[in-house]
Amino acid sequence: MFEKFTRSWELVKASANVLSQDKELLVFPAVSSIAGLVVLATFGLPLFGMLDLKSLGQDGQDIPMWLYAWGFVFYLCQYFVIFYFNTALVGAAMIRLDGGDPTVSDGLRIANSKISTIFGYALIAATVGLILRAIEERAGWIGKWVVGLLGAAWTVASFLTVPVLVARDVGPIEAVKQSALLLKRTWGENLIGAGGMGVVFGLIQFLVVAVFVVAIAGVIGSRSPALTLTVVALGIGAVLVVALIHAALAGIYSAALYRHANGEQAGGFEPALLTNAFRTK
Repeated sequence: MFEKFTRSWELVKASANVLSQDKELLVFPAVSSIAGLVVLATFGLPLFGMLDLKSLGQDGQDIPMWLYAWGFVFYLCQYFVIFYFNTALVGAAMIRLDGGDPTVSDGLRIANSKISTIFGYALIAATVGLILRAIEERAGWIGKWVVGLLGAAWTVASFLTVPVLVARDVGPIEAVKQSALLLKRTWGENLIGAGGMGVVFGLIQFLVVAVFVVAIAGVIGSRSPALTLTVVALGIGAVLVVALIHAALAGIYSAALYRHANGEQAGGFEPALLTNAFRTK
């Protein structure tokens, strides 16, 4: 366990080294988050005036088909936003890994050139998401267990889909297939690197929250609303910054991992470090 944590921390540091050279890469997850919130508000707010959401699916009441359609379109728009900006991030990261000096415009240009493929991938992901959601709602605790396994399998299979879309002129279905083949061929089935990075940032987020909870508890006693609000705002800002850094590093890591899978050099990463990110059962 300690070895896995150590390796994950090394991956974080290698990704951070690349990010430190191009801090503008943080723009992509930031704009993606804002756009995602806009999509959520656009689809979520109207439902509050149309439905009693708590009663749906209870006491034998069926969920109307139009609500599934609504959910599908929501998934489609949300995934499109996520994949679009992740494509821009990975595209810019690949320029850096090639020794270039990418800009935000470079990333957006790459994403724009792949927009139809991104939409197709979002369509696939939305379909998978809706199917998993339907299974979970109709099969009780067994459904949740099955959905968890299927969701994990989908995550592993599609891990390198965006880098494939960026680097190759293929369609979304072929990109998912190639992503699965790259993982299976090179590292087997156990994903450690990305999961370890998630654990690292989960611990960082926990520490950030803990520090600011203590700080808020301390300033409340001062009976100064302005000071309390300032500390709360700083705490929220710190959590958001950590989340943005995590998203940017994950994109850089996936780009480097794709390069290594194809036997290509990824500047800033030691080949052995990437090789050990995955282990065969």
